[in-house]
Amino acid sequence: AGMAARVSVLPSPRCLFDDPVQIRVAGLRPQQAVTLRASLVDESGELFQAHALYRAGSSGELDLSHSPALGGSYLGVEPMGLLWALQSKTPHKRLAKRNVLTPFFVDLEVYEGHGDMSRLLGKCTNERWFLGEGVKRISVREGRLKATLFLPPGPGPFPGLIDLYGSGGGLIEYRASLLASRGFVTLALAYMSFEDIPAMPEILELSYFEEAVNFLRKQRQVKDTGIGVLGLSKGGDLALSMATFLPGIKAAVSISGSSFNSFIPLKGDGFTIPVHPYDLGRMKISDESGLVDFSDVLDDHTDPATWDCRIPVERSSAKFLFLSGLDDMNWKSDLYCQDAVQRLRQHGREVEFYSYSGAGHLLEPPYLPLCKVSIHRVLGMLVHWGGQWREHAKAQEDAWRRIQAFFWTHL
Repeated sequence: AGMAARVSVLPSPRCLFDDPVQIRVAGLRPQQAVTLRASLVDESGELFQAHALYRAGSSGELDLSHSPALGGSYLGVEPMGLLWALQSKTPHKRLAKRNVLTPFFVDLEVYEGHGDMSRLLGKCTNERWFLGEGVKRISVREGRLKATLFLPPGPGPFPGLIDLYGSGGGLIEYRASLLASRGFVTLALAYMSFEDIPAMPEILELSYFEEAVNFLRKQRQVKDTGIGVLGLSKGGDLALSMATFLPGIKAAVSISGSSFNSFIPLKGDGFTIPVHPYDLGRMKISDESGLVDFSDVLDDHTDPATWDCRIPVERSSAKFLFLSGLDDMNWKSDLYCQDAVQRLRQHGREVEFYSYSGAGHLLEPPYLPLCKVSIHRVLGMLVHWGGQWREHAKAQEDAWRRIQAFFWTHL
């Protein structure tokens, strides 16, 4: 509408959230200085923004996959920088998708110059979806299960996955919906702080997770070659426990997890794995910001006195993938991963292990921006998750590729 410049998102302005896109601007003057800004309003009305300074090429065009940012939220050639650098105006907000049936709308605007952003030259909107074309979302309340099932379009059969988030609880669907959009039947499973499940259950029962496996196995679109499980943080040690004690699990991914049972006893058939000993007195709270550092609350995991809390992963015949960030400020996930990897390798088990420098605790699907600090939903405290913007963004892209490749290979 009489705009001086044309902003385009290729191959299409409508895509899945984990799709990389090419952002281009045409119709500028040769070498023109411009500012690009991305804005996204989340479901609670919180505004997230990123901006970067660019200079058009000799033909008056700008292509973010070749042109370097000269300043702003990031520097250099970052085709997806405007997305992964999104930051909320209010401090300590985490960008998360609650309703996967709607997209996030990312407004991309081009302004004149490297200064006050008073003259808008062009804009467009990138619609980023969490549910691919034809993917079905089915709410599951069967037996004790509180879950959501996502079915890719078509008869399949598809590999089946169970998706677990961490101790913040709730029923988190956005990672599961993206995995289903990539061809996996995925069950997002709640196990704490949801509906009538308490925020801190006295005990978790392995039979609950077994119910989820059985439910998934009987879906006719699911391949009968075994189930995969993916867990983040507390969900990571649960994924290892499931792979160890439940025969149906063939492949498990632990993201920022542990090789021992954390925080809540796990009751199996005729045994209970106790909680790895910890002391909240070792929590460090920074005076000025009220930020909590949990990384030292656990007793030494190499002390044999704690070994009854270990998950005996070496007994499992499943395949394992461990992912951790070396800048995790919440949990010594790299150390704990290495412990599990060592034990598995000593027993000749197959295991893949990647740690990412500059990545924090919350390794999420790609282009979700880094959340360094946020309120833990169950503890109600400000928690430091760690991570450096650019490194964390690269780690999420790599981890996402590895997770999918791993499940395709082993399921």
